[in-house]
Amino acid sequence: MSTSNGAPRPGATAAGTPQLPESVEIFDTTLRDGAQFEGISLTVDDKLRVAEQLDWLGVRWIEGGYPQANPRDEEFFRRAPTELDLSTAELVAFGSTRRPAGKVDVDPTLSALVGAGTGTVCIVGKSWDFHVTEALRTTLDEGVAMVGESVRFLADAGLRVFFDAEHFFDGYKANPEYALRVLEAAAVNGAACVVLCDTNGGSLPHEVQHITTQITSHLGADVAVGIHTQNDSGCAVANSVAAVLGGATQVQGTINGYGERTGNANLMTVIPDLTLKLGVATLPEGRMERLTLVSHRVAELVNLPPQPSDPFVGVSAFAHKGGLHTSALGRAGGATYEHVDPSVVGNHTRVLVSDLGGRAGMSMKAAEFGLELDDRAAGALSEDLKRLESVGWTFEAADASLELLMRRAAGWEQSFFQVEAYRVSSYHREGPVMPSGEVEVTVEATVKLWIDGHRVAAVGEGNGPVNALDAAVRRALNGRFPVLDRIHLTDFKVRVVDGGAATGAVVRVLVDSTDGERVWTTVGVDSNVIEASWQALMDSIQYGLLHGSD
Repeated sequence: MSTSNGAPRPGATAAGTPQLPESVEIFDTTLRDGAQFEGISLTVDDKLRVAEQLDWLGVRWIEGGYPQANPRDEEFFRRAPTELDLSTAELVAFGSTRRPAGKVDVDPTLSALVGAGTGTVCIVGKSWDFHVTEALRTTLDEGVAMVGESVRFLADAGLRVFFDAEHFFDGYKANPEYALRVLEAAAVNGAACVVLCDTNGGSLPHEVQHITTQITSHLGADVAVGIHTQNDSGCAVANSVAAVLGGATQVQGTINGYGERTGNANLMTVIPDLTLKLGVATLPEGRMERLTLVSHRVAELVNLPPQPSDPFVGVSAFAHKGGLHTSALGRAGGATYEHVDPSVVGNHTRVLVSDLGGRAGMSMKAAEFGLELDDRAAGALSEDLKRLESVGWTFEAADASLELLMRRAAGWEQSFFQVEAYRVSSYHREGPVMPSGEVEVTVEATVKLWIDGHRVAAVGEGNGPVNALDAAVRRALNGRFPVLDRIHLTDFKVRVVDGGAATGAVVRVLVDSTDGERVWTTVGVDSNVIEASWQALMDSIQYGLLHGSD
């Protein structure tokens, strides 16, 4: 049996408990709910590029925004038909029910949804009696009418309608009769799917599974049920999985868990949990291995660094540091300490070399880079690494610098350019001579390089020493390496290694860079923060040039 939105509905056991569905539809709300995450501000062009990535991944629905709420979302829906070529996903416009005591045919939100140009819309309505009487200041009967009339108006306009039951779990716990009335009003008036929302993010998995099971059993096989969870209790992913166990066939979430407050259910975790652990289909065949790349591409588009510890797609998800782990990996492979094959989600095993590891880990790490180290070289490099880490270096978070270190130990010398010298000067002016007492800071860097036997000097300006040095190097290279145009810094972190030395402390600089496809991290350590930054910057550029033609 199928639902009205096309997803298979689960059957029921003799005890009335829904069976696990064969597949669920993935509803992505990164462009709407995810965009409310602190630090995210998407332009229309950004939203179009994110939508392309979502379609490439293979999600079923892309919620594009709230066309009546702001000009940016209006422009997105206006441009999408001509600038997006979606092959697997459909756009959804978001809105709300009519206003209390209002009329659907003159409601501006409903009119905007009809005019958004999408075949599917999603509207949100109150399902908690407390919100109806206290927030909307209206009666429960009017709250039900707002939902039913709004769904009917949109369905009569020829639209597929999804209904988000806001605060559903809190509402159901407080007044199950009213919460069910709201769902029934949406269902009987033409909603293709009713979505149970844990809006405050406070429910726990056992509650979500129990309540979802009750709802799917109550509504029957002809009404599709979805789930939308927030992560305020840290359970958004678990709650989404629990809802599917309870019979939900649509899962709403966001890339990398972006969303208001602590975020939404992270689809990068929900999708593999459902498919790889429970056998529930989520994406078209062959799309699962795109998961890691899409996670990193979207992180780049929203200008937030990827979280290394994210399950499945984080750079640390399959990283191994301890000597016991790396030794076992070398003998028996990833199955010893990895719960799934990393390649299935587009990730890979990483061995972290540190003073906790030894020769085996060093050799495995070199093999990961496509290098061969004999026992003697691996042992010598292991001792060098211990010495470097004792004075503040760390390579477990800086694979790119480690790869270059290993290549040099194996006899490699980079031939892109050689550094003769660099100089940085900073000009700071403040006080009454400046308008409104503002501060002016200008940084200028000069670099001298040898390129193909020729000495080249160049000057760069920037808002800081790293920016100025980067500009000077790029000017000196003068277009010799086209790949450099795609390489840019995404994050810059400075940490004091020995705080007891106060302003004379040794600092560690970590630089994250990308070329739009690959993301890498380099490290520099020195008592001079500019020198440490220069070391990390040079490694970043050389690594990018080394792999630019991969």
